[in-house]
Amino acid sequence: MRKIADYRKLLGVDKNAELKDLKSIYRTLMKDFHPDKFQEEQDRLDAEVKSKEIIEAYHFLVSIAPETHNKNLETYTQTTTLSNIQDFEYKQQVLIIYFYDGSSYEYFDVPRAVYVKLANADSPGRFARRHIFNEYPCRNVAKAEEIA
Repeated sequence: MRKIADYRKLLGVDKNAELKDLKSIYRTLMKDFHPDKFQEEQDRLDAEVKSKEIIEAYHFLVSIAPETHNKNLETYTQTTTLSNIQDFEYKQQVLIIYFYDGSSYEYFDVPRAVYVKLANADSPGRFARRHIFNEYPCRNVAKAEEIA
């Protein structure tokens, strides 16, 4: 997906970057582009825009990192195996699946043909378990609210 590649390019990392590497690079870039570091108003505004881009890229890459996925694997597995699909939407190779337990996951680099097959499947849940859930990078975009 273009977004992932652009964010990796912005931070200067490859797809094998670990969380500790991402954090180190993020901190270094934020020191270089922190708006308070600049005296000129235009430079400060440019640095502010750049720092927001860096922050967004960092948080996004952390959310799809294998280490983050492995940390949340139990919850993810529980959702994808026990909760049914409520709805889904597709836009620019990003598939968002909404589950009845309140969770939502974004799946990246999903080909349109796979989305069409999901939409036409007799059982979208079964199709997704076989062809989507463990095949594409994903991140949780909405966590189920826990009842206290």
